[in-house]
Amino acid sequence: MTNAHKDALFVLVKSLSKSEKRQFKLYVGRLGVNTDAKFLALFNLLDKMRKYDERQILDSGIVKKSQLSNLKAHLYKQILVSLRLNPVNQNVRIQIREQLDFATILYQKGLYKQSLKILEKAKSFAIENEEKNVAYEIVELEKIIETQYITRSIPDRADELAREAKHLSAQNVMTSKLSNLSLQLYGMMLKVGYVRSDEDLQKVKTYFDEHLPKYNIEDLGFREKLWLYKAHLWYSLLIQDFLSAYKYASKWVDLFYENDHMIPLNPVFFLKGNHYLLESLFFVKYASQFRETLERLEAQVNDDRFPKNDNISSLAFLYINTNNLNLHFLEGTFDKGIYLVNIIEYGIKKHRQQIDEHHVMLLYYKIACLYFGNGDNKNCIAYLKKIISNKKLKMREDLMCFARVLSLVAHYEAGMDYHLEVQLKSTYKFLLKMNDLHEVQKEMIKFLRNLGDIYPTDLKGEFQKLYNELKKYENHPYEKRTFLYLDILSWLESHLQNKPVSEIIREKALALTR
Repeated sequence: MTNAHKDALFVLVKSLSKSEKRQFKLYVGRLGVNTDAKFLALFNLLDKMRKYDERQILDSGIVKKSQLSNLKAHLYKQILVSLRLNPVNQNVRIQIREQLDFATILYQKGLYKQSLKILEKAKSFAIENEEKNVAYEIVELEKIIETQYITRSIPDRADELAREAKHLSAQNVMTSKLSNLSLQLYGMMLKVGYVRSDEDLQKVKTYFDEHLPKYNIEDLGFREKLWLYKAHLWYSLLIQDFLSAYKYASKWVDLFYENDHMIPLNPVFFLKGNHYLLESLFFVKYASQFRETLERLEAQVNDDRFPKNDNISSLAFLYINTNNLNLHFLEGTFDKGIYLVNIIEYGIKKHRQQIDEHHVMLLYYKIACLYFGNGDNKNCIAYLKKIISNKKLKMREDLMCFARVLSLVAHYEAGMDYHLEVQLKSTYKFLLKMNDLHEVQKEMIKFLRNLGDIYPTDLKGEFQKLYNELKKYENHPYEKRTFLYLDILSWLESHLQNKPVSEIIREKALALTR
């Protein structure tokens, strides 16, 4: 039996909305011969299934086992064709491609003049909307047709097309170099993580300097600037220069607001730019600007003109709710953020096919932090357990590490001494495998390990010692990021001052606004 999440056809069928299913059936029924087609019967069966079951398909008598693979492939293709014809999916890129296809058909029929007329309009539309790759394809087809459609203007036309091709090619090469650099830096982030030493910093800096192409900002169009800012942003995040990350994320978002017609054409890049801007603002603790940016993003997403589809809806859910949680962390209003838990749980179920496991676990970690800040350690532990027991989470060891450390702290706060001992043993085993700890994490583990040997009268003094030790790392270039995942200093201050951790964070937030 094939797993439902691995069967592409079943996942595609289940992703269709009611209107998309209705349109598919109308599309199939446009010719009477299709009404009893096997692929339609297979579609109806898959639509009724709660989980994919190949045995049920074969038992239905629709198809023999030897023919099932071909029938599934045919149905998959027919669904995609139907979706392509849906007006909801008729974005600029598809419209330009459609015109290019029409022009190619006319050219093949020898109707050169008609083909050139369509190509000229499609090219202008493509350049206007920064679709320069397809614009270059159009120019190349124009060149082929012009060699066969002889007119008196051919010498001038040849020069004009040659100039257009050269200009578009140069812009596409620049975009390619910048997008390659951005992708490589992102890959570096996933593979080795943030820089941890001067040696790491020098390697990343050398790589960035050697691969950043020379450019004149005045010569760059929208798309080239977008990739330029993305490359700088990833570089800034890699070297943990959060002010620089804020600068380039701002440029990224401002680029969209200055060219607002590009927002509905590139909604994913718009959402991601805003997310990185909010993340940078969170890192530099700029709460007032964070709130303003988040409110502006939500207003844009809720605007009727903003595109709506499964991918965009899932990204909007993920980014808006992640940053709503971050806002409560910044302001120390943990109690006011509890309502988000039900919203997030519902959203995870609704968008499960679109959101990867890592982002789900990241949301759980933030929910755990929300409960911890609100003094609800049992709920905090329950959400951390979902992360710690997750066997699929291989990419982000740092998230697993922070979850385990926070779990130790929450067990201590909840007075679950027996569970704390079990947790410590489990955490040690994990950390020995990880072999890549921050100094802050090492100090925390050492402190929690010795908790059982500390007399109650000496506890405050030990908290003070740990606080003094960790405070040294608060602005350390390679250690400071640890505190963004786990605000240990505020937790220690809450014990030293006998105040709730939420009150400590609120006081810090207010101090930053003065």
